[in-house]
Formats: sequence, C-alpha cells, structure tokens
Amino acid sequence: MAEIFPDDEMMYEDRIEGGAHWSLVMRRGTVLRLTDLEGGANVGMLFYNPQEKLERYNAPDTLKGQHTFKLTRGHCLYSDMGRIFCSITADSLGWHDSVGGNLSDRKLQEKYAVQSYQEARNDWTLSGEHCFRVELAKYGLGPRDFAANLNLFSKVATDEAGNMRFVSDHSPAGATVDLRFEMDTLVILHTCPHPMNPAADYTRCPISYQIRKAEPVADDDLCMNSRPENKRGFQNNAIYHLTGGYQ
Repeated sequence: MAEIFPDDEMMYEDRIEGGAHWSLVMRRGTVLRLTDLEGGANVGMLFYNPQEKLERYNAPDTLKGQHTFKLTRGHCLYSDMGRIFCSITADSLGWHDSVGGNLSDRKLQEKYAVQSYQEARNDWTLSGEHCFRVELAKYGLGPRDFAANLNLFSKVATDEAGNMRFVSDHSPAGATVDLRFEMDTLVILHTCPHPMNPAADYTRCPISYQIRKAEPVADDDLCMNSRPENKRGFQNNAIYHLTGGYQ
C-alpha cells in the first residue's frame, strides 16, 4: 500500500508488481529509490522533459560522454539537449543495462504463452512496448516518441567477439539504485522482462519505489566530477534553470 511521509526525508513509497507499468513526474532535488523486492527484476525506463517533451533520454550520449557501456553509481543520464535528467548517486549492483532494448509485442508473442486481460485480468501478459505506449499516451505522446531505453537491475555483457549476452541472476532480492533528479523529469517505467532474458516463462518480479528528498549537490559530488563532460552537463542545467527552463 502506498504511504505518504510529508515531513520526513522519505516523502512517498509504493510497490509495482511485475509485468506492470507506471509513470510520474520527479521534481528537481528529489531522489527516486528503486528496490528489487524478490530478485531478478527488470525496470525499463524512459525520461522526458515535462515542459518540452521533445527533449528526452539519449542513451548514446549518456554512454559515449562517460566512456562506459554500463550504468552505475557516478554516472549521469543525459537528455538529447546535453542536460542531465538525473544522476545515479547510489547503487548496490554496479551494472545496469542501457543497450539491450525493450520487449516488443512481436517478441512477446514469439517467446511466451500470452494471456489476454479477458483471460487473466490483471495478470495478463504485457510487453514493454505496450507498457510504454500506454504511459506515453497519458501525456499526449506515442510510439514515434520512443527512444532507446535503459533497463535497471539487468546486465548485458559482451564476449571478446563483441557478442552480447544476458546475465541471469544478476540482481538479488533487496538490490537498490538511487536516481537523484537534476531537473523536473517525466519518468516512464515498466517491470516487464528484459528482451534478452532467456527464461522460458514470463517473469513477474515486483519492485518498490520511494520518493525522497535529495541533499544539495556539493562541490565534490561524485556524479558531477566523475567526467569533465558531466561538469558541462551540470552547467547546462544551471543555465536552463537560470533562464526559467526556456533555453
């Protein structure tokens, strides 16, 4: 059950079942803490500027600007305008995927025994593509507004030939990741299986989320100082907020 804590560091918490979807606007200066409750979770995520939704998460810039293939503590998640939606300030796993993609309707039909809502009610079998479409529609967006998503709690590794493989049992029960938001951000998420998950059965792994108050960004902040590019990203955010979000 959702709980509100208006006077404490933690302001709100709730649970999202596996194979479900949700969206919310995270405000600048707040932290979204996600927890894998039972192990094996996957959280597909997209980010948009709620004031100008053409600005959205850019996976290539996020990775190449920080010289990384994985996402973990110290990394920032960039928009296609060179600004930082959020920073990963805490992470118990050390690896989150930003290249594996999203479970499509077609792949869902190929891999799993699919049940409709009429057959299974709230346990019907959803694709990540379907979940993103539903949540985006709430904000006047559609499939053409899709971007390359990230998959928290999932790991995709490569061999010496560059072949990618999904790492099973990567995320144990209780694994957490904190996202500190550096600007107001529309967060779209789902808890459907990773598209590369080799499991024969459709996995339903629940998560919890908490909205917490963030500490002010200090001069020695790890995320801001981990790469020179990140300092420029924070400067871009400062200019954006200085001009009232119109730059």
